[in-house]
Amino acid sequence: MRKLSYYIASTVDGCIAAPDGAADFFPWDGDHNAVMTAEYPETLPTHVAAAVGLPTPEPRHFDTVVMGRGTYDVVLEEGFPSPYAHLRQYVFSTGLERQHPDVEIVSGDPVAKVRELKAQEGKGIWLCGGGNLAGVLREEIDELLVKIYPIVAGAGIRLFDGEFRATGFRLAAHRVFDSGMVFMTYRRL
Repeated sequence: MRKLSYYIASTVDGCIAAPDGAADFFPWDGDHNAVMTAEYPETLPTHVAAAVGLPTPEPRHFDTVVMGRGTYDVVLEEGFPSPYAHLRQYVFSTGLERQHPDVEIVSGDPVAKVRELKAQEGKGIWLCGGGNLAGVLREEIDELLVKIYPIVAGAGIRLFDGEFRATGFRLAAHRVFDSGMVFMTYRRL
Protein backbone atom coordinates (compact mmCIF):
# COMPACT_ATOMS: atom_id res chain seq x y z
CA MET A 1 0.00 0.00 0.00
CA ARG A 2 1.27 3.47 -0.89
CA LYS A 3 1.98 6.15 1.71
CA LEU A 4 0.54 9.64 1.93
CA SER A 5 3.33 12.08 2.84
CA TYR A 6 2.74 15.69 3.79
CA TYR A 7 5.88 17.38 2.41
CA ILE A 8 5.64 21.05 3.25
CA ALA A 9 7.53 24.20 4.23
CA SER A 10 6.58 25.80 7.53
CA THR A 11 7.52 28.75 9.66
CA VAL A 12 8.57 28.16 13.26
CA ASP A 13 5.06 29.16 14.32
CA GLY A 14 3.37 26.65 11.99
CA CYS A 15 2.37 28.73 8.96
CA ILE A 16 2.71 27.24 5.48
CA ALA A 17 1.62 30.38 3.62
CA ALA A 18 0.64 33.99 4.10
CA PRO A 19 -3.05 34.76 4.64
CA ASP A 20 -3.45 35.23 0.86
CA GLY A 21 -1.83 31.84 0.11
CA ALA A 22 1.55 33.19 -1.02
CA ALA A 23 4.62 31.26 0.09
CA ASP A 24 7.29 33.37 -1.61
CA PHE A 25 8.71 34.50 1.75
CA PHE A 26 10.40 31.10 2.24
CA PRO A 27 14.07 31.54 1.26
CA TRP A 28 15.23 29.77 -1.88
CA ASP A 29 18.91 30.51 -1.27
CA GLY A 30 20.94 28.51 1.21
CA ASP A 31 22.66 25.18 1.59
CA HIS A 32 19.28 23.46 2.02
CA ASN A 33 18.14 24.18 -1.54
CA ALA A 34 20.47 21.90 -3.50
CA VAL A 35 20.04 19.06 -1.01
CA MET A 36 16.23 19.22 -0.96
CA THR A 37 16.02 19.60 -4.74
CA ALA A 38 18.25 16.56 -5.21
CA GLU A 39 16.39 14.45 -2.64
CA TYR A 40 12.85 15.45 -3.62
CA PRO A 41 13.15 16.64 -7.26
CA GLU A 42 9.53 15.81 -8.05
CA THR A 43 8.32 18.46 -5.58
CA LEU A 44 9.73 21.21 -7.78
CA PRO A 45 6.99 22.56 -10.06
CA THR A 46 7.67 21.71 -13.69
CA HIS A 47 7.82 25.40 -14.70
CA VAL A 48 10.20 26.27 -11.84
CA ALA A 49 12.60 23.47 -12.82
CA ALA A 50 12.61 24.79 -16.38
CA ALA A 51 13.16 28.38 -15.21
CA VAL A 52 16.25 27.47 -13.15
CA GLY A 53 17.68 25.25 -15.88
CA LEU A 54 16.94 21.85 -14.36
CA PRO A 55 15.59 18.91 -16.36
CA THR A 56 12.00 17.77 -15.90
CA PRO A 57 11.96 16.33 -12.37
CA GLU A 58 12.08 12.55 -12.11
CA PRO A 59 9.82 11.07 -9.44
CA ARG A 60 12.01 9.56 -6.70
CA HIS A 61 9.51 9.28 -3.86
CA PHE A 62 6.15 10.38 -5.28
CA ASP A 63 4.33 9.84 -8.56
CA THR A 64 1.10 11.49 -7.42
CA VAL A 65 0.35 14.90 -5.90
CA VAL A 66 -2.86 15.96 -4.14
CA MET A 67 -3.68 19.53 -3.19
CA GLY A 68 -6.52 21.70 -2.05
CA ARG A 69 -8.24 24.41 -4.04
CA GLY A 70 -6.39 27.25 -2.29
CA THR A 71 -2.99 25.75 -3.12
CA TYR A 72 -4.01 25.18 -6.73
CA ASP A 73 -5.46 28.69 -7.07
CA VAL A 74 -2.04 30.22 -6.32
CA VAL A 75 -0.35 28.50 -9.28
CA LEU A 76 -3.43 28.88 -11.46
CA GLU A 77 -3.37 32.66 -10.92
CA GLU A 78 0.29 32.62 -11.95
CA GLY A 79 -0.72 30.98 -15.24
CA PHE A 80 0.30 27.37 -14.55
CA PRO A 81 -2.78 25.11 -14.77
CA SER A 82 -0.61 21.94 -14.66
CA PRO A 83 2.03 22.79 -12.03
CA TYR A 84 3.39 19.25 -11.63
CA ALA A 85 3.09 17.90 -15.16
CA HIS A 86 5.58 15.14 -14.28
CA LEU A 87 3.16 13.71 -11.65
CA ARG A 88 -0.46 12.55 -11.52
CA GLN A 89 -2.25 15.64 -10.18
CA TYR A 90 -5.46 15.80 -8.12
CA VAL A 91 -7.11 18.96 -6.83
CA PHE A 92 -9.89 18.72 -4.24
CA SER A 93 -12.62 21.27 -4.88
CA THR A 94 -16.39 21.31 -4.95
CA GLY A 95 -16.71 24.30 -7.28
CA LEU A 96 -13.72 24.36 -9.60
CA GLU A 97 -14.06 23.45 -13.27
CA ARG A 98 -11.32 21.42 -14.95
CA GLN A 99 -8.48 23.77 -15.94
CA HIS A 100 -6.12 21.32 -17.66
CA PRO A 101 -6.47 17.76 -18.99
CA ASP A 102 -3.60 16.55 -16.77
CA VAL A 103 -5.22 17.79 -13.54
CA GLU A 104 -8.16 15.85 -12.14
CA ILE A 105 -10.63 17.85 -10.07
CA VAL A 106 -12.08 15.75 -7.26
CA SER A 107 -15.36 17.07 -5.87
CA GLY A 108 -16.07 14.08 -3.65
CA ASP A 109 -14.74 12.95 -0.29
CA PRO A 110 -10.95 13.55 -0.05
CA VAL A 111 -10.50 10.67 2.43
CA ALA A 112 -12.21 8.18 0.08
CA LYS A 113 -10.13 9.37 -2.89
CA VAL A 114 -6.85 9.16 -0.97
CA ARG A 115 -7.72 5.66 0.22
CA GLU A 116 -8.43 4.71 -3.40
CA LEU A 117 -5.07 6.15 -4.49
CA LYS A 118 -3.25 4.39 -1.66
CA ALA A 119 -4.66 1.05 -2.82
CA GLN A 120 -3.22 1.52 -6.33
CA GLU A 121 0.25 0.48 -7.43
CA GLY A 122 2.92 3.12 -7.61
CA LYS A 123 5.20 5.38 -5.64
CA GLY A 124 4.12 7.56 -2.76
CA ILE A 125 1.44 10.23 -2.72
CA TRP A 126 2.48 13.78 -1.90
CA LEU A 127 0.10 16.05 -0.04
CA CYS A 128 1.28 19.41 -1.34
CA GLY A 129 -1.09 21.60 0.68
CA GLY A 130 -2.94 23.26 2.17
CA GLY A 131 -3.86 23.35 5.78
CA ASN A 132 -7.59 22.71 5.29
CA LEU A 133 -6.97 19.59 3.23
CA ALA A 134 -4.28 18.41 5.64
CA GLY A 135 -6.80 18.74 8.47
CA VAL A 136 -9.34 16.63 6.57
CA LEU A 137 -6.71 14.01 5.66
CA ARG A 138 -4.93 13.96 9.04
CA GLU A 139 -5.83 10.31 9.78
CA GLU A 140 -4.58 9.24 6.33
CA ILE A 141 -1.18 10.93 6.58
CA ASP A 142 1.55 8.33 7.10
CA GLU A 143 4.52 10.66 7.14
CA LEU A 144 5.26 14.34 7.80
CA LEU A 145 8.20 15.81 5.91
CA VAL A 146 8.46 19.33 7.28
CA LYS A 147 10.98 21.97 6.27
CA ILE A 148 10.97 24.37 9.22
CA TYR A 149 12.40 27.78 8.34
CA PRO A 150 13.67 30.26 10.96
CA ILE A 151 10.78 32.63 10.26
CA VAL A 152 7.87 33.72 12.45
CA ALA A 153 4.81 34.70 10.40
CA GLY A 154 2.36 35.58 13.15
CA ALA A 155 -0.62 34.86 10.91
CA GLY A 156 -1.32 32.84 7.81
CA ILE A 157 -2.41 29.43 6.63
CA ARG A 158 -1.65 26.88 9.31
CA LEU A 159 0.08 23.53 8.80
CA PHE A 160 -3.19 21.86 9.84
CA ASP A 161 -6.65 23.32 10.13
CA GLY A 162 -9.65 21.80 11.82
CA GLU A 163 -10.79 20.62 15.19
CA PHE A 164 -8.48 19.76 18.06
CA ARG A 165 -7.53 16.10 17.78
CA ALA A 166 -4.09 15.12 19.05
CA THR A 167 -2.46 12.76 16.53
CA GLY A 168 0.84 11.09 17.42
CA PHE A 169 3.90 10.84 15.18
CA ARG A 170 7.45 9.81 16.01
CA LEU A 171 10.60 11.56 14.91
CA ALA A 172 12.33 9.34 12.34
CA ALA A 173 15.05 11.71 11.11
CA HIS A 174 16.17 15.32 11.16
CA ARG A 175 18.75 17.45 9.44
CA VAL A 176 19.90 20.94 10.35
CA PHE A 177 21.24 23.21 7.60
CA ASP A 178 23.59 26.17 7.95
CA SER A 179 20.81 28.31 6.44
CA GLY A 180 18.81 27.65 9.61
CA MET A 181 16.25 25.42 7.91
CA VAL A 182 15.59 22.17 9.76
CA PHE A 183 14.17 19.20 7.86
CA MET A 184 12.11 16.93 10.10
CA THR A 185 10.74 13.50 9.17
CA TYR A 186 7.94 12.16 11.37
CA ARG A 187 6.16 8.83 10.92
CA ARG A 188 2.74 7.88 12.24
CA LEU A 189 2.84 5.97 15.52
